[in-house]
Amino acid sequence: MSLCSWLALVTLIPVISSTNPGVEIKLTTKGLEYGRQLGMASIQQELKKINVPDFSGTQRVSPIGDVQYSLSNIQIMNVGLPTSAVALAPGTGVTLSIGNAVISLHGNWRDSGFFDLNVNQLSIASSIAIKSDDTGRPEVSNTDCTATVGSTTVKFHGGASWLYNLFSKFIDEALRNALQKQICTLVVDAISDLNPRLKSLNVVAQVDQYAEVEYSMVSSPTVSKYSIDFNLKGEFYNIGKHQEPPFFPTAFSLPLQDSNMLYIGVSAFTTNSAAFVYNRAGALSLYITDDMIPKGSPIRLNTRTFGAFIPQVAKRFPGLMMKLLLKTVKNPEVTFEPNNVTVKATGTVTAYAIQPNITLTPLFILDLETSVSAKVFVSGTRLAGAVSLNKMVLTLGTSYVGEFQVRSLDSILQMVLKVAVIPKLNAQLAKGYPLPSLGKMELVNTQLQVLKGYMLIGTDAHFTG
Repeated sequence: MSLCSWLALVTLIPVISSTNPGVEIKLTTKGLEYGRQLGMASIQQELKKINVPDFSGTQRVSPIGDVQYSLSNIQIMNVGLPTSAVALAPGTGVTLSIGNAVISLHGNWRDSGFFDLNVNQLSIASSIAIKSDDTGRPEVSNTDCTATVGSTTVKFHGGASWLYNLFSKFIDEALRNALQKQICTLVVDAISDLNPRLKSLNVVAQVDQYAEVEYSMVSSPTVSKYSIDFNLKGEFYNIGKHQEPPFFPTAFSLPLQDSNMLYIGVSAFTTNSAAFVYNRAGALSLYITDDMIPKGSPIRLNTRTFGAFIPQVAKRFPGLMMKLLLKTVKNPEVTFEPNNVTVKATGTVTAYAIQPNITLTPLFILDLETSVSAKVFVSGTRLAGAVSLNKMVLTLGTSYVGEFQVRSLDSILQMVLKVAVIPKLNAQLAKGYPLPSLGKMELVNTQLQVLKGYMLIGTDAHFTG
């Protein structure tokens, strides 16, 4: 998507609000330089659209007198843009400048001859203003444009070309004026053409059947000499139901770094809003059955295995298979500390005996406190992860089979979590959720650091179309 894609990323500028962001993005001067490289090809194509209409008239040429002239079929043959720059205008937006540009034209004159016009030392300067539309998406406009032609040379060939060459300076100036009037118009049009493409940004990105993540903008950008810092909501919602969680994002800021094109900060608020959404949707519950336990394991989900630790289970329900229901009872809590992501979850484990008629008879309910460590990584343009069990604490909530020592079930429940629950959880986490992106963008040279309160992703970007 070249210039359009990259300027779209540059212009992710938030709606003014007092809300702290869940996600912050810093676009560095290295990123702008990549955008410049992409953009020159697009601007070059735009300038090839210059249309110089046919024109004719009469010019007095001493000592010959009045000479009629007619120029037609004027076409752009080549556009060269050897020098260009995109820069940040602190507190304002982005400036685009092009210098030493060259445009070559070819056309016909009335006596079946032809002419060549070379425009040299063309310079263009444009200022781009950035704001947000009413949907939280970015919108750009040109606030100023100047185009200056340094010099032109025209040469007529064929027929009575010697006569046209006598007043070539007049025709040269006429052609120069015709060009100069159109250049800024094309630049303004090119900038306006970005806006439909900006609508393709994943402001609301579906994650799965339960959740979507919103990346609408929550505050105006901070444009400095070195970067554009902008703020996104970065909040998960149940699909179709945007209920706010009972907690709020806290302010954080990204460190000043410039070795990558982009820096993306994902706060603990974002991940905790995901936990809120999935818990509210009932997605953090799981029935665990014996077929989820490895076949070679000596521990089975049946009354015989559990009866070894709780004799009354085997006595009252001999020879029955069992089923466990694991579910959270409040929102899991995600915390970020340097080089460490921890998730704490509070839940219950309800054990059932499966009767021959497939009805479930409750045996006991355990209260469960768990802590897991998470490894987080970027996969494509998605943020993914995997967890491993740190610790688990069981207490007895309700027993339908009498009192028993809960600690005796520690080894069974740890095994169940490790072989049945965590693999399913990791399979889901490996799918990840979308990061802010646009078009056919790929993230390359990506590194991820876990800092206090947020994760920092440093990355370069590549557009494939």
